[in-house]
Amino acid sequence: MIYLDNSATTKPSEGVISAVTGALSEGFYNPSSAYAEALEVEKQMKRCREKICGALNAQGAKVIFTSGGTESNDLALAGTLGVSRAPLRVAVSAAEHPSVYEAAKSLCDGRAELTVLPVTKEGTVDLDATEEALKKGLTLLSVMQVNNETGAINDIPRIREMKSRLCPDCRLHVDGVQGFLREDFDFSHADLYSLSAHKIHGLKGTGALLVRKGLRLMPRHVGGGQEEGLRSGTENTPGIIALSKAIDEMLADRDRHARLMSLKLKLCTLLKEYIPQAAVNGPSPEKGACHILNMSFPGVRGETMLHALEERGVLVSTGSACSSKRTKGSRVLGAMNVPSRLAESAIRFSLGIHTTGDEIERAAAAVKECYELLVKFQRR
Repeated sequence: MIYLDNSATTKPSEGVISAVTGALSEGFYNPSSAYAEALEVEKQMKRCREKICGALNAQGAKVIFTSGGTESNDLALAGTLGVSRAPLRVAVSAAEHPSVYEAAKSLCDGRAELTVLPVTKEGTVDLDATEEALKKGLTLLSVMQVNNETGAINDIPRIREMKSRLCPDCRLHVDGVQGFLREDFDFSHADLYSLSAHKIHGLKGTGALLVRKGLRLMPRHVGGGQEEGLRSGTENTPGIIALSKAIDEMLADRDRHARLMSLKLKLCTLLKEYIPQAAVNGPSPEKGACHILNMSFPGVRGETMLHALEERGVLVSTGSACSSKRTKGSRVLGAMNVPSRLAESAIRFSLGIHTTGDEIERAAAAVKECYELLVKFQRR
């Protein structure tokens, strides 16, 4: 099986599985308890927070553990609006993940003014439109680090500079779920940053929200006061310990970015060689994230291609896994004004640190074989 859907989820590594096994069998204690065994689990959680901060140059920031990227995004948005004074104004890009885009629409319904910022043909947020929104005044601006469908990388340092100059009281939230430890990021450019463990070979059901020192949020979960009162409930310690191990392994793989980019470029080159009419959706491959390539194969619907590849042992997607069972086309590609004939034939290939050159070659050959067979049946 050739797995090229790593933006949907990643396979837990052997090291992570071993760490989880230990956490379940020996480190199962409640970190809020007072005896030594529980305090050791609490120390492991603290070490994970320190590793996250170290990876993002975020010394001094709070790390609030959550159930994943969706909850982290929700806490960032709702928590900010919950402590902010009217008038409330929110801006998000048209290409945000549903956990930001839909949350913003829901939270702003009748309570706040929502601005949906357009994106460029490459899939990055339009900086001129962002500047105009900041000039008018914003409570919260949410822009993702890396787009989950196209791999487009937003210029967060530039956006931070505009925010600081034009609207210093606006909070900047960055959804880093697809970027964390695949593309470099410095937390000094953000006020809030979301991440998810299962995108970096950790476990599903574990995530975190980084919160700038001194910044207030309204909690979405109340109760025992865990996570500095921002996320009550006994923490998912096996998931947090797994996240800690996953971070260690990602950081130890020092050439991961260069290797993934090389494999991605190789895949793109082969697909264009085999299928000259294929088109890249999003930024030019060398300018996008190292692990995501979105391409269209005109004349063959993306879903048809997906299942044909599945029969040949190649697993890919047509876009966001959170929207894969919906019948509507990609909102992201629509916002980029990708022609419908290309949007409906789009396939997302997303690589992981275990992807090999041989797998890339075999996957490209399988796409070629499937396309040459299926394009004969295209509707005229």
